Amino acid sequence: MSEILKKNYENQAKTVIKALEKRNMKGYYCPDCASAVKLADELVPTNTTVAFGGSMTLSESGVMDMLKSREDIRLIDRSKAKTPEETKQMYRDAFSSDVYFMSTNAITLDGELINIDGNGNRVAALIYGPDKIVMVVGMNKLVSTVEDAVNRVRDIAAPANGVRLNKQTPCAATGCCHDCLSPECMCSHTVITRRCYTADRIHVILVGESLGY
Repeated sequence: MSEILKKNYENQAKTVIKALEKRNMKGYYCPDCASAVKLADELVPTNTTVAFGGSMTLSESGVMDMLKSREDIRLIDRSKAKTPEETKQMYRDAFSSDVYFMSTNAITLDGELINIDGNGNRVAALIYGPDKIVMVVGMNKLVSTVEDAVNRVRDIAAPANGVRLNKQTPCAATGCCHDCLSPECMCSHTVITRRCYTADRIHVILVGESLGY
C-alpha cells in the first residue's frame, strides 16, 4: 500500500471517528490487522461471555483466532453446535453476551452503520442485547452516503457472500443485485444505525486494510 493511501486512510478515519462520537459510538483507527487484533483483545475483559456474528473480516484480520485462543472467556461458537436446537439456543445466548463481535457491511463518512441481513441475528444483536459491541471494519467499507452503502451491500457484499455460502440466489449467479425474493435471499433486514442509545456501547475499530466484502 502506498504511503499516500495510508495517509488518506488516517485522515478519513479521523473524520469518521469524530462523526461516531457525535452518535454516541466509540471509534478507533488501527493501521493494520496486527494492531487491530491487539486492540480487540484489550476490549474484552477476563471472565466474560463473548459471541460473534458471521464475518469474513473477523477471520481475515486474525480477530477470530485471537478470540478462540483465549482461555479466560466463554466463547459462544455456533460451529460447535451438534443439533439445530443447540444452534438455536446459541443464537439466543448471544443476546445476553457481555461482548459481541461483528463487522459492518458499510459505514459512511458521517458515522452511520449500514447492515443488511438474511436471518437477522447479527443486526438484532447490534440493536439490542449484548452489553458491548465490537466492530472490526476495513477501510474498504467506507462510503459517502447511506444510499451508497446500500448499493455497496447489494452489488458487492451480497453477491460475494452468496458465492461463499453457495446460496441459490440471482446475485450469486450474476454478481449483482436483482432485488429478489428468492427462498435463500440474504437481504431480509436492512438496518441503519444512526445513533447508539447507550453511550459507547458500540466500539468501531477501523483498520487501514481491505477486509471482508
